[in-house]
Amino acid sequence: MPPPLHIVFNLGSGHGDAEATRTRIADACAAAGRSVRLIEVLDPRQLPDLAAQAVRAARADGGIVVAAGGDGTINAVAQAVLGSGCTFGVLPQGTFNYFSRAHGIPDDLDAALQLLLTGRPQPVQVGLVNGRVFLVNASLGLYPRLLEDREAWKRQLGRSRLVAGIALLATLLRGHRSLRLILEAADGASRPQALRTPTLFIGNNPLQLAQIGLPQAQAVEGGALAMVALRPVGRLALLGLALRGALGRLGEADQVIAFSSRSLSVQPGWPWNPRGVKVATDGEVRRLRAPLRFSVSPQPLHLIQPPPFAGGATETVAAVTPADVSLATPSASAIATAFDPA
Repeated sequence: MPPPLHIVFNLGSGHGDAEATRTRIADACAAAGRSVRLIEVLDPRQLPDLAAQAVRAARADGGIVVAAGGDGTINAVAQAVLGSGCTFGVLPQGTFNYFSRAHGIPDDLDAALQLLLTGRPQPVQVGLVNGRVFLVNASLGLYPRLLEDREAWKRQLGRSRLVAGIALLATLLRGHRSLRLILEAADGASRPQALRTPTLFIGNNPLQLAQIGLPQAQAVEGGALAMVALRPVGRLALLGLALRGALGRLGEADQVIAFSSRSLSVQPGWPWNPRGVKVATDGEVRRLRAPLRFSVSPQPLHLIQPPPFAGGATETVAAVTPADVSLATPSASAIATAFDPA
């Protein structure tokens, strides 16, 4: 018997009719003779418990755990699946769908269902920050504030890429203050380096990085994480950097500092908050205790996707091997030379 599907379905994701989506899922599974259990999420706060429930059921019957929603929903379900031994599937329902697109999973629901029913699992890299999963990116500083502002705009104007762009401009024009951070190589080979920056961005998605023009996209393909920071700049310069990113030329800017690594420790210096640091992981903002430890998970997710090089990010990002990228350390010399002491 083919393994049953345990689908965690976030009703608040996407723009379509939830009832129509239910029907299409049920019809596709019935036509394939596949057992399906739909676990509906009415409140995003239920996601961790419902995802854990789906994992327990899948472990009991040898099933597959599936996330139906945007990148935030996929992240929450992946957190429960990682290390469980369960196969992971995705039905994209979000605005950007960076994770699914990077792995060749179609945005179209019917096509994604066919892949889910016929595809085979393959290992996928996972990023961690203090044990929390991130599949697309993690960040602190200006970027989490942007995400909070974007959610406020979405509640008023709905979910769309246009609304996300408006929220970006509004946040950048409001002004910002820089963080003072201490960065330390995981192997301790170099002295900790001080950095003053409005935002620190850790990328785990080669498609997103390639779209904004950062060469570290290839490093992620090779098994690393992309570490990106901005030098302190004013509002107009931030707008200029946003425009460069939209044009796919962010990596050309002198104000951008970027390198690749498998792990990095970050200690916030100022402003310091005893409740922890606001960190965004795949669009969801939470507070985490310092120091922040970013790393590639030793365990991958086993994701149902097309065969290698059949689509997704491989069409955009040239494939590289680990030998092409320095992965042994977060480049101790790179930290020492790339960041101006603050």
